[in-house]
Amino acid sequence: MEAIKNIRLDTEYDGTDFAGWAKQPGLPSIEGALEDALGRILQRDISLSVAGRTDAGVHARGQVASFRLEPRVELRPDIRAEPALDMGKLRRSANQLLPSGVVITRASPAPPDFDARHSAVSRTYVYQVLNRPYPSPFRGRYVNYFPGKLDPGLLAQAASLILGRHDFTAFTPTVTEHCDFERNVNLSEWNREGDLLVYRIRAPGFLRNMVRVLVGTMLEIGRGHRPLLDLPVLLAGAGRPAAGETAPARGLFLEYVEYAGE
Repeated sequence: MEAIKNIRLDTEYDGTDFAGWAKQPGLPSIEGALEDALGRILQRDISLSVAGRTDAGVHARGQVASFRLEPRVELRPDIRAEPALDMGKLRRSANQLLPSGVVITRASPAPPDFDARHSAVSRTYVYQVLNRPYPSPFRGRYVNYFPGKLDPGLLAQAASLILGRHDFTAFTPTVTEHCDFERNVNLSEWNREGDLLVYRIRAPGFLRNMVRVLVGTMLEIGRGHRPLLDLPVLLAGAGRPAAGETAPARGLFLEYVEYAGE
């Protein structure tokens, strides 16, 4: 009987119509859709590990999942191993079964010790703000429309203060499963890309809602409704009520997951 196979899936999805990555009873989820499609093709239960457990409405351009494929025990005694799995065929077959908005971009063999979550070195998230006087009928699912004036200098200063290791208690829900609230941010910057203000942040790991609360707080700073000097106080471990509102999920994308050697 052949050894356990380890398979990596690179995926992208529109999270608008899903209750997030994680399976929830009676609700559509990315995890549930992928496990169901793969299970039907491979004729066994599939359990996925994932790099980032995105919340309801959050999108992904570079999500990574993995699963271990154990040999079926019902193989005939005269058959020593299952046929080699065709990764291209697996990807194509799964994409035919997946709901609209969820796509596997690549299926590939992974080293035996690879785990999409635990092997990740960093995650990069992008948040898009449509900053112009009128909304878009085409991009409403993927941007946070903000027509007011925003000071790019204040946004840049706020982003730079987030760099480094801080206590992000103020930027995650008060009721949480997290025990450690310190995170080390190694990229934090705002850029103007046409009519979009785009925030990029990279860290080894994130707290729930962390990026969206950071964005909501910085938008308050950028419009002059909160002093820049509030931010160092918040990053020193203030409580959640002290920070800004949670920005809408629709503007957030998991952009990229980095692994050692890539």
